[in-house]
Amino acid sequence: MSLDKAVERGKDTSLPPMSTALVAETNGNGNGTGAAPSNASYRLRLNPNQDHKAENYDDLGLEFTPLLFSSLERYLPPNLLNVSRDTKYKYMRDILRRYSTEGERTRDQKHREYRQKIISNYQPLYRELYTLNPSTFFVQSFSKAFSANDKNRDESIRSIMSEPAPGIYTFDMLQPRFCDMLLNEVANFEKWVHETKFRIMRPNTMNKYGAVLDDFGMESMLEKLMEDFIRHISKIFFLDVGGYSLDSHHGFVVEYGMDRDVELGFHVDDSEVTLNVCLGKHFTGGELFFRGVRCEKHVNTETHPEEIYDHAHLPGRAIIHRGRHRHAEETSKGVCELVWGVQKGEASKASAVCDCKENGVACGSTRWCCFQSSLEEEEEEEEEEEEEEEEEEDDDDECGLFLGCCKFRFLSQLDHNSAVWDFDLKWWNVVY
Repeated sequence: MSLDKAVERGKDTSLPPMSTALVAETNGNGNGTGAAPSNASYRLRLNPNQDHKAENYDDLGLEFTPLLFSSLERYLPPNLLNVSRDTKYKYMRDILRRYSTEGERTRDQKHREYRQKIISNYQPLYRELYTLNPSTFFVQSFSKAFSANDKNRDESIRSIMSEPAPGIYTFDMLQPRFCDMLLNEVANFEKWVHETKFRIMRPNTMNKYGAVLDDFGMESMLEKLMEDFIRHISKIFFLDVGGYSLDSHHGFVVEYGMDRDVELGFHVDDSEVTLNVCLGKHFTGGELFFRGVRCEKHVNTETHPEEIYDHAHLPGRAIIHRGRHRHAEETSKGVCELVWGVQKGEASKASAVCDCKENGVACGSTRWCCFQSSLEEEEEEEEEEEEEEEEEEDDDDECGLFLGCCKFRFLSQLDHNSAVWDFDLKWWNVVY
């Protein structure tokens, strides 16, 4: 089956027949409202329609995050793309209800309530930061590269990139004024947190200092940044781990210094692609140490000399890399970073099929893991992979859908021991 071919829903007797109102609307005779479509002839696409501009669902009181609906909308069949937002919402809601657990819905609802409580009470210092404005956010070279016509845009973007090590790209991105404003905004938010004694969720389990930008109102701005800029960079340089289909993000600022986090040990990110921009000024030190791309199985293996790269931070300069590129942070004073973890539905799991080779034999672990194992291990892993592929083919025949073709991210449960949130990717195989 072609990846662009739609997925037939099959004959599912648990689904009600398509309503008369929906038939009228999809035929162009309706009044713009109707029940959610559920006829077996309706199909979801295997790949999203990237040219389709999805609706905004922020104003609806939803049981799922609004961005989830905007992402799923691009998978709708052509005859549903132009129906009313209400009809699309009902259709997608029914799918999500059917394939999500009550626990996932409850966690998502609690996190949205947490965010809403912050947004309702926190007074921003700079309102202009909450709406993406390329002319005031980005340096001229970055904006100019993306303003090129469609034919020349890829080459224009390549021209501003440096590749100091394989798979690692650096470029000038943010204006000094924007960096200062964002730092002041985060400081203002931290002050509000301290004064109100509001218990916030830190960016991750590894950083004790910093703030999640989405949690105090910047979610829409970061989503626009991903859609208009980061996704295009990923399409050019990271096609093997999502490319243009990246559809969710986790944006945060972390702080390093004498009375803050001092270092961040070697790790891999729970993302397909990570963008890191230094915001700090008046700092000393501040380096990222890269040690090669690894899958989950080989994350603690030795480093080869050619994989070593040390990156020195400069304010406003960005570095972008695969989430599975092992790295660590060491700082001395005053380094603040803006980090976007950008994900497709399949982040950490998709990072588990490798064709690194030794003696001409594929590792069998991930598509791009650079670990080189022994020939004997290679042969054993190859046999195991073939058995797994046969089992997956059987599953595909039963559900009529390639594994993981429709996938969306939910937040994991609160880690009560450290009072922070872990971000975990939940996979749904939407089957019909």
